[in-house]
Amino acid sequence: MVFAAPNQALARAEEVLGSDPLPLHASIAHQVIGIWQRDWGDLRIALEHLRRARDLAARAESADREADVLAALGVALVHAGRTREGLDALERGVAIGSGHTRARVLFRRAFASWVLGRHREALEDVRRAIPVLRQADDVIWTARALTLRATVHLALGAVERADADFTAAEALWDTTGQDHDKADVVESRGLAAFRSGNVPVALRLLDEAEERYAKLGTPSFMLYIRRCEVLMAAGLVPEALAEADAAIGVLDRIGGQSTRKAELLLAAARAARLAGDPHTAIARAALAVRLFAAQRRPWWETHARLVLIEARVMAGRGSGRLVADAAQVAERLASFGAPAAPEASLLAGRIALGLGWTADAERHLAVAARSRHSGPPLARMTGWAAQALRARAAGSGRGVLEACRHGLDVLDDHRMTLGAAELRARATAQGAELAAMAQQASLDSGPRRLLVWSERWRATALSTPPTRPPADPTLLGDLTAFRVIAARAEEARMEGRPVPALDREQRRLEREIRSRTLHIRGDAPGYGSRFDPARLLERLGDGIRLVELAVLDGRVQVLLCGQGRVRRFEAGLLADAVTEAEHVQAGLRRLAHPGAEARLPLVAEAGRRLEELLLGPAAAQLGSGPVVVVPPGRLHRVPWALLPSLRERVLSVSPSASGWLRARETEPPPGGRQVLVRGPGLATEGAEVPELADRYGGSTVLEDDDARVPRVLEELDGAALAHIAAHGTFRADSPLFSSLRMADGPLIVHDFERLDRSPYRIILSCCDTARFASVGADELLGLVTALLPLGTAGVVACTAPVNDAAVVPLMLALHKGLDAGLSLAEALRDARAALPGDATHQATGWAFSAFGAA
Repeated sequence: MVFAAPNQALARAEEVLGSDPLPLHASIAHQVIGIWQRDWGDLRIALEHLRRARDLAARAESADREADVLAALGVALVHAGRTREGLDALERGVAIGSGHTRARVLFRRAFASWVLGRHREALEDVRRAIPVLRQADDVIWTARALTLRATVHLALGAVERADADFTAAEALWDTTGQDHDKADVVESRGLAAFRSGNVPVALRLLDEAEERYAKLGTPSFMLYIRRCEVLMAAGLVPEALAEADAAIGVLDRIGGQSTRKAELLLAAARAARLAGDPHTAIARAALAVRLFAAQRRPWWETHARLVLIEARVMAGRGSGRLVADAAQVAERLASFGAPAAPEASLLAGRIALGLGWTADAERHLAVAARSRHSGPPLARMTGWAAQALRARAAGSGRGVLEACRHGLDVLDDHRMTLGAAELRARATAQGAELAAMAQQASLDSGPRRLLVWSERWRATALSTPPTRPPADPTLLGDLTAFRVIAARAEEARMEGRPVPALDREQRRLEREIRSRTLHIRGDAPGYGSRFDPARLLERLGDGIRLVELAVLDGRVQVLLCGQGRVRRFEAGLLADAVTEAEHVQAGLRRLAHPGAEARLPLVAEAGRRLEELLLGPAAAQLGSGPVVVVPPGRLHRVPWALLPSLRERVLSVSPSASGWLRARETEPPPGGRQVLVRGPGLATEGAEVPELADRYGGSTVLEDDDARVPRVLEELDGAALAHIAAHGTFRADSPLFSSLRMADGPLIVHDFERLDRSPYRIILSCCDTARFASVGADELLGLVTALLPLGTAGVVACTAPVNDAAVVPLMLALHKGLDAGLSLAEALRDARAALPGDATHQATGWAFSAFGAA
């Protein structure tokens, strides 16, 4: 009963102990309380009850009862880090138990072996237990044994065997009322989905398991550990670190299992390393190593040593000693049959290369490279990374490019199983090293080859639309509730009232929406057509120049495309450009308010410095025609119209050259519908909208109560032109909750993803609508980048805070140009020129950019 209805079982056991029971019955009751405390409470209390249960079983002179208690006690002692005592208790339980009871004890010993990382011993005990349990028609314990065997298979990388055992176990669980055991299988299925490379299904199953545990009131620390692993693989590293730290805090508070604490410390160390925090990673990994060693868990200790070495290398502590340590870790992992062995060999080879030890490096990298042809996607990527490093060490540029191509193809296949744009974007981080190696190797092969590799891993999340969310009533309900709560919270804040309860509910709904969105599985076939420089040059013709900025070893490389050729120019350091762009943003923010006119020359001068850093000698080679700028993710906030050579040009910005080509070739929808939206609370009350309604006679105007999210989405779907005058909010912490304020609350990126086709052209006449979060390798998440894969060919949006009143004449002039048949970029150039010459209007013109090619 303790794994069917845990809290009821606990209450019943306490009732039994209060009724002066016989020693045999008291032994069972103490064992139930001990198991409950062992798995969900205080381990010290668990040990007290289990020892009492053992003593009472001995008094009852029941060898099988004593053997069963010894098994539960042995597992508890292992969880407490007292491995020798625990194994001794289990050994005695096996010795004195008989038949059916002995098989149950063997299962517990197998479980303890799994916790200790002794997988072969675990499999042997389960092999001996299952036939006896089946012969006794013991459905529950047979299902537990199959579930454990499947979990051990997963640890050894045998996913198909695991899947077969999970299927058999689930068939048995369906005939029982063991709700906690059923939740455990759902959790384990999530791990199996992850090991198979199916991250969305893994997240969905882990969330389902958490809901089941919550209903039972029993936290599962293994669930936290497994979810950390999946979140890290999905690129959601901060979430993984927060989850591990929170779980460690809960364990410390309740006095829980030290085995799980060590595993959570290992997960936290991995997350800190991936987050670029080597010192935190070193501290957590070192503590995990000490705990695992004290617990006599060599399998786990070796994995923790791998992370510790990785963190020390990241901190700049590469040495010959670390080469030997990494090689030793690789050998031990291989002897355990652990899937992480190639990762350790790759690490040893990488450190050896850094020291110039080419022979040692080749030996370790060759071992790591064997994993490139089999196993889950990330393991194969490890193999291809090792192969690329081998080729680079051998001076084979062609070999480097070939290995990088194969590795990125593997990751592409993996990314396309992810339906959510956020997961696809973040997953690219795992290919960043391969992409950088390929770019470096192609540097000597001519600018056209460098352009191909610069495009290969740039804004890939925009190359195909995210999978459209299903008509999920729960998701739709959460979106509606989020909108209502967010609107109430905003209203309260404007009135100066504290809103902690509303803020908590808004954060809860955000977590629910994000969680359900991450569950969506990708359905895109392949990953689109390969980038073709010849096709780009043909589209550019003689008049248009496309400037793609690549970054190699921290320096900006300018790839100037046009007139049938690609030329390369070297510009400044990326770090200097980012710093200068931040100064420009601060200047534009000041110029949005009256009284800052004296800053205009300073901002203009900063624009000149930015041009030197970002374009260098290429600025003099732009010709006189339109220019398309393709910047890397870290430069997304540059107001490109501020650069002197671009101020009076037809100028557009695109996340990638491939994206510009797609936008250029996107056909406008039939009918030419125009939609004008005016949200609440604007300082100018959206003063341009009534005039635009007069200009576009048959347009749909949504304002006041008509400007509600469901109606706005309905009208935006498939429109030729949309103009939205509404307050914009950028969420750096969660970019897909960036929003535009409508009458009934925020219109967020997740809402736009429900459109069949977003508007062909869309104009966002408010602050901060062109702000993005840079994630993954070189990906951007925000309002504009959410629209581009959904059918939008062109967007006008703002990269900085602006003066609301100064926006109105800019927007009216912009639409005048559009009505005359100009493109967005042409109309924006003319609109800037038509503005008054004062500082506020000039800064407003610089702050807006045209994205895409419409």
